[in-house]
Amino acid sequence: MTTTPSAQAALQPDTGEIPASVYLSAALPNILWGRLPCAADTAVLTVAPGTEVTIDTISHEGILDDQGRDPVAFFAGHGVARDGVLDDAVAVAASTGLRDPAVDGPHVVTGPIAVEGAEPGDVLTMTLVTATPRVPYGVISNRHGRGALAGEYPQAEGNVSTFAAVASREDGTLVGTLPRIPGGPRTVTFPLHPFLGIMGVAVAGGERPHSVPPGAHGGNIDINLLVEGASLHLPVQVPGALAYVGDPHFAQGDGEVALTAMEASLRVTVRFDLIKRADAVAAFGEIAGPLAETAEYLVPTGLDEDLDEAVQNCVRAAIDLLHARYGMDRTLAYAYLSAATDFDISQVVDLVKGVHARIRKEDFDV
Repeated sequence: MTTTPSAQAALQPDTGEIPASVYLSAALPNILWGRLPCAADTAVLTVAPGTEVTIDTISHEGILDDQGRDPVAFFAGHGVARDGVLDDAVAVAASTGLRDPAVDGPHVVTGPIAVEGAEPGDVLTMTLVTATPRVPYGVISNRHGRGALAGEYPQAEGNVSTFAAVASREDGTLVGTLPRIPGGPRTVTFPLHPFLGIMGVAVAGGERPHSVPPGAHGGNIDINLLVEGASLHLPVQVPGALAYVGDPHFAQGDGEVALTAMEASLRVTVRFDLIKRADAVAAFGEIAGPLAETAEYLVPTGLDEDLDEAVQNCVRAAIDLLHARYGMDRTLAYAYLSAATDFDISQVVDLVKGVHARIRKEDFDV
C-alpha cells in the first residue's frame, strides 16, 4: 500500500461546491466562539422544517492562544502555504471580544438557525447529508490537565499538537497520516470518517453554556457514528430551536482519549426536520437528551461527570426507548440490551463523559 499527500485546495468561504440552495458561511456575524446559543440569542438564519442548509464550520485547532492565535504562522510551521489556510479561520483568530480564554471553551460554532414552528417539547432532527473536508490536514492535541491521562501526558512541558495530513491510497481512499515512526520506514495511516462533534439546540434562559460539556441540548457530544446519513434527535428547549453545528472532525476513536481527535474544518449540509411532540413521544418516548440514529442503529446516550453514572443513564435511556418504540417490557428490554447491544464510550475528555448504545434496528423487524 502506498499513500500520496492529498492535493485538495482549501475550500474557502463562498467558493467551491455548495450542495444546498441555502448557504451559511462561518463569517464573524454567524459564529460564536467558546459558548453555545441560549434563548436570548437571535437567529442568523430561519428555515422551514425539511430545509437543507450548507454550512461552513471552522476547527479550533490552529487558532487557539496556546498555538499562537495565528493560523497562518501555525500551519506554515507544518509546510502549509498561506492559500492553504482558511480565510474565515484567520478572521476568527484575529477577532477581539469573541472569546475570553480564561472562561470560554475552545470551539467555534456556526449558528444559531431557527426552525419555523419549533416549540419546547418538540424534537428537532438534524441529519448530516454531506460532510466535505475544507483542508487536507488536521490537528490532534493533548493539553496539560486534559485527556484521559491528565498528569501523565503531555510528557514535556508544553502542549502537544500533532499535525495529521490527509493522503490518498492507491484506490483513491482518503486517510489520515501521522509522522513516520522514528527510525522506521512506515507512516501510520487511519481511515477518515468526517462528522460534527457539536450538533445542538439552544438552552432556555439568558446564559450561554460553555462549549465543552455536552448536555440535554446536545452540544459537544462527540459521537463518531454521526457521519453522512446519520441523524441526531434533540428535545427543543426554546421557540425556533436555535440549532448550531461545530467542532468538525475528520476522524475520532471512541473515547477521544488524548483530548482532541483529528480536528479539521468541514463544509457540511444538514437537513433540519421537526417532529411535533405527540409524534416524537410515539416514536421515541420522552427524550431527555440526545438520541442519534443511523441506517443500522438507534443510538441512545448517557451523560454524566462520572463514567459509571453515564453508563447507567445510557442503559435507562435505552430501556425507555425500547419500551416506547416497540412496547417492550422493561425487564425484557434490559435482558436484550445485555445480550445484544454494545455500549460505547463516546468521549471521556469533555468534563461531562458520554456513553452511547448501538441498538440494531433489524432485531425488531417483523
